[in-house]
Amino acid sequence: MRLKDKVVVITGASSGIGRATALAFAAKGAAVVLAARRREALEEAARECEKRGGKALAVPTDVSDAHAVKELAGRAVARFGRIDVWVNCAAVTQFGPFSEVPLEEFRRVLDVNVMGYVHGARAALPYLRDRGQGVLVNVSSVVGVVSQPYAHAYGMSKYAVRALSASLRQELRLDGAGKVKVCTVMPATIDTPLFRHAANHTGRKVLAMPPVYPAERVARAIVNLVRSPRREVIVGAMGRNLVMQSKLAPGLTERLMAVQVDRAHLSRTEPALSTHGNLYDPDSGPGEVGGGWHGKRKTAVRRALTAAALIAVVAGARRLMR
Repeated sequence: MRLKDKVVVITGASSGIGRATALAFAAKGAAVVLAARRREALEEAARECEKRGGKALAVPTDVSDAHAVKELAGRAVARFGRIDVWVNCAAVTQFGPFSEVPLEEFRRVLDVNVMGYVHGARAALPYLRDRGQGVLVNVSSVVGVVSQPYAHAYGMSKYAVRALSASLRQELRLDGAGKVKVCTVMPATIDTPLFRHAANHTGRKVLAMPPVYPAERVARAIVNLVRSPRREVIVGAMGRNLVMQSKLAPGLTERLMAVQVDRAHLSRTEPALSTHGNLYDPDSGPGEVGGGWHGKRKTAVRRALTAAALIAVVAGARRLMR
């Protein structure tokens, strides 16, 4: 698909991966429709997109509201005449021991991260099917393959996003709408404000678990998927290694992932007060792509790579023994 003048709707576009993706499409001459809860941040992102050479429309939207997401699709069509690409990217997260996280927060994460994607798909697919082509991109995560402790709802949601994408691909093919593509992106740890905005009941500050990759890398992957659709794409070498290792030695990978999260995802020196983060109310301000994490935790990166190498060695030894 050529990107110039294509119409791209992106949820979660006020910050992080969503915002980086909007800027990337705008730079290719696409018309971007930006959706998130923060009006100020959306309008600032829209101005940035126009400076990059694209057209932009900001539509404040809470993706957990099905009616609002349907209205978002209608606004996109009313302004630009059609929808060519829809990117489901909005997400929130929560950390805490399983028995201590408030159930209402657990439900909220699933409502945004799962039902928000359901609402997006149901709003977008009728337009894509009517045109007989188009791309729906669902942003999942490497933790949709390799689980981690303390972020149960987030991990569940990312597994669910992969399942949703696969089911939609099957159904579209059975219905003779195979030219409508559904793609899943699975990033490793990305430098975004997500970790600062997380609900947290661990008593420890949430950190970006190394290695940390820039959000622009995920944006490029999404742009390339639209040009040449694929079922699933992993972003980040460490993410690809984790997925491979989980196939070779699932039990060992699970155990080492638990240790890595405890050592590098939650601070051992910086305490944190209990907070519901941005689950219910978005932060104020103009928003931003990065979270200030990239390139600042080299020692932790070396530890992560050492753990990955250990998994690969042990897995290889087990295969040879068989």
